[in-house]
Amino acid sequence: MFTYIIKRILLMIPTFFAISLMIFVILNFAPGTPGASLAGGEGSQSAEDSVGQRESYQIFKEQFNLDKPVLFNTRFQLDTATVRAAIGDVLNADRSVSISRQIEAQVEIEDWGNYAVPALVEILGSDDVVEVRSYASRRLPLNAKRRLRNLYGGRSSPEDRAHNKTVLSENRQISTLTFPPTASKQEQAEVTLAWQTWIKKNSDRWDYTGTKKLVILATDTRFFKYWMNLARLDFGVSHVDKRPVLKKVFKKLRYSLSLSFTAVLLIYFVSVPLGIWSSVNQNTTSDRSLTVVLFMLYSLPSFFTGVVLLNFLTRGAPFKVFPTSGFESLDTSGMTTLDYLGDVLWHLVLPIICLSYAGLAALSRYARTGLLDVIRADYIRTARAKGLPEFVVIIKHAARNGMIPILTLLATLLPTLVGGSVVIEVIFGIPGMGLYVWESILLRDYNAIMAVLLIASGLTLVGLLLSDLSYALVDPRITFD
Repeated sequence: MFTYIIKRILLMIPTFFAISLMIFVILNFAPGTPGASLAGGEGSQSAEDSVGQRESYQIFKEQFNLDKPVLFNTRFQLDTATVRAAIGDVLNADRSVSISRQIEAQVEIEDWGNYAVPALVEILGSDDVVEVRSYASRRLPLNAKRRLRNLYGGRSSPEDRAHNKTVLSENRQISTLTFPPTASKQEQAEVTLAWQTWIKKNSDRWDYTGTKKLVILATDTRFFKYWMNLARLDFGVSHVDKRPVLKKVFKKLRYSLSLSFTAVLLIYFVSVPLGIWSSVNQNTTSDRSLTVVLFMLYSLPSFFTGVVLLNFLTRGAPFKVFPTSGFESLDTSGMTTLDYLGDVLWHLVLPIICLSYAGLAALSRYARTGLLDVIRADYIRTARAKGLPEFVVIIKHAARNGMIPILTLLATLLPTLVGGSVVIEVIFGIPGMGLYVWESILLRDYNAIMAVLLIASGLTLVGLLLSDLSYALVDPRITFD
């Protein structure tokens, strides 16, 4: 069995990598951009405000690697013609470019970052249109600046602080090397000469050898940098409030665990005995009636049931028995431990009902089907022929082997406990993992979404392993040797 466990764990590594790749690609190619509101817009804003907001947004993107390609980086192939064409689209001198293309071209130039610097310097010194040269001079300080280290990674090391001090000094020096379209030729020539001197001094930054191109292609991407952090169990910080995602997940976990763990216990404690009783009394009137009721429960969507229960039992029409929403009362400071537990339980009654009734209905049918397959086996008839009581035959011999379908479903237990229920937590206002994921999706908080989905995926893989190992406990014929 030990060898089997090691093989399964080793197999989990590429499986988890493939899952993370799929989730990452879907999130990064989905519509919408995190922090897009920082980019500003038109309307009543001044040009200075708009430029300042776009610069703040670009810093935001750089901090979270949102300006990098998702999987492969080929920006080392940028040529002057491509950059010149993008600048022409941004300036739109002949009014032939759509607004959407203007915005797209501006984002392209911003995201190209350092890779566009050689082309911008060449445009600055050779282009015939003064507006183009002026735009290139204004983009160069932004694209050529170096990045700071460890902005949100906790306490900075002395090396990080020394690096950041040097980088800030360099960035301040080049930030003044710009000129407006109305600048004199002498001013334009001075700025151009300064940039040409600067790029010769730092030419090694753009010396792309074959090996360096391969490294850039594979490593200077969002996915690679995210996985490097993930290998250190660092899920990054939230795009919204710059707080570590993992700490926020742990704070939300107690709410989802309280809700999901109680619901799972209720489902298994009720559905398994119900399925056993239903299989023993197969095709009787009571069995058929129970089947109809359970299928009706299974067909009711949880969001519909939740809204109905809220309207009927919390708002006084016709009853006001349970709290409307929340995990606990607003003021719990004066409660004893028992009073607090009772208050929490009273808040969770309706969410637990909505979370458990469909699973209870489904699981009881699985238990019934699994036991029906076993109850007609030869060894069950032999046990009855030996004169064993029916209770012993069913519980000790039949139920044990009939639980394999139930054990298979246990594979989803761990992610269910941690991931919470989005629908139930949103409806009842429970600040758990489900509501956290929902709010993160609305705010395009990719790091938060990735953290919750990857944790749930990892727990699913662990659950599958535990489920497979549990087969040997209930069926002696199964071995992993």
